[in-house]
Amino acid sequence: MSTADTLAAPPRPRPGGLAGETLALDPARPLHLARPAEQLTAAVVSIAWLRAQGDAVRAALEARHLTDDEAAHAAGLRLPKRRYEWLAGRLAVKHGVLAHGRRHWGRTGRTRDIRVGAVAHGLRAGQPLVNAPVDVGLSHSGDFAIAVCGPRPVGVDLEHERRMPPMLTSLLTAGDDRAAACADPDRRRLAGMPLPLRWACKEAVLKHFGFGLRIDPREVALHTWRDDHTYTWRPGPDLLRHAPSAGDVRPHGWARRIDGYFLALVWT
Repeated sequence: MSTADTLAAPPRPRPGGLAGETLALDPARPLHLARPAEQLTAAVVSIAWLRAQGDAVRAALEARHLTDDEAAHAAGLRLPKRRYEWLAGRLAVKHGVLAHGRRHWGRTGRTRDIRVGAVAHGLRAGQPLVNAPVDVGLSHSGDFAIAVCGPRPVGVDLEHERRMPPMLTSLLTAGDDRAAACADPDRRRLAGMPLPLRWACKEAVLKHFGFGLRIDPREVALHTWRDDHTYTWRPGPDLLRHAPSAGDVRPHGWARRIDGYFLALVWT
């Protein structure tokens, strides 16, 4: 098997599940599949691995996995960093959708048959779309791209460990004194959540609704963070105006530190 074939087919799943059930972020592992929740399928592609293989392998992967339109778009990305990140994201979405289809519908297929697009206009511009009966979320950070698929809207955000700028620190720590003094242990635990993880939680919520940072992250007020890594949040008035359903049933939230990164998932 050539190096370029490494991402040709994911590992064969064992009965009742996927190979690699536990979500991990390993730069040396080209593709990793996991099941972060019963109805979700995640695919992680190592950007670090892609970069290390060089342009010949990248070109072979593009030829094998991309549609003609996607290949043309990739060819127009002049910055190598952007091209590797973009390819990693496409590979993560395609492999995630195929793995989800095998697991839930018993379907097989080719990555080239999965077309990845995005909402073109409006407040949800950029929200990823695929030609399959599944919703997808996508995030890049540092050495990784991660895609998560589910039967209903899903949001995912990945953040590498970094020092937050003062303005974001002020935004993210607002209310910490009240949380730390609260009788509810899950509220107190929130006061100790790392700042990059708080940011990931907010962005995952906004991505779930398709808005991303077109809506002010202050519209997502984090409320609790439990021992099982689930978190709760409350919508602000502007988020409710654009997504009234957020006032009725809150999507599930899950957030934790994994292998030096901070990951948040939101799904309905």
